[in-house]
Amino acid sequence: MRTQRQVVDYSLQKRAVLRELLAGRVGTYDVCDASPYLKNAARFHGEPTDRRCPICRSENLTLVHYIYGDELKQSAGQARTLTELPVLAMTLREFQVFVVEVCLGCDWNHLVEQYLLGRDGLVGDGDGTGTQDAAGAEGVGRRRREAQR
Repeated sequence: MRTQRQVVDYSLQKRAVLRELLAGRVGTYDVCDASPYLKNAARFHGEPTDRRCPICRSENLTLVHYIYGDELKQSAGQARTLTELPVLAMTLREFQVFVVEVCLGCDWNHLVEQYLLGRDGLVGDGDGTGTQDAAGAEGVGRRRREAQR
C-alpha cells in the first residue's frame, strides 16, 4: 500500500549546479558545504547508495530522509531511516519527506526530492471509492461559488 504523493524531483536543478561548477562559474567550496549535522545524519540514519559522488568520484553517495509535519511536533526536522517511513506513514495523517544526497568524502550535498506521506494518501475504503467528509465537500462548493462571483 503506497501513500507517496506530490513528488518533486530536483534532478534538473542538480544538473544545473553541476553545469555551473564545470563551467567555472561556481567554486567547489560553494557546492561542497555539508554541515556537521547533515554529515552525522548521513552516518547514522542515511541509506548508502551505489552512485558515486559527482564531485570527488571516490565516495558513494548517502541518502538522508528528513521529515516535517504538524503531527510530528518535536520530531519535525529529524532524519529517519527509510525503513521507518512506512510505519510513520500508517500512523500519521500527513507529513513531508525531504531526501538529501550527501558525500561524506567531499561534503557535496543536494536536495534530491520531496514528497508527502501519510494516511491521507490512502485511496478509498476498500470498495474503490474515495472517502471525503461532508465538511470537506461543503468547503469545495463554497469556494467554487465565491470564485464565480
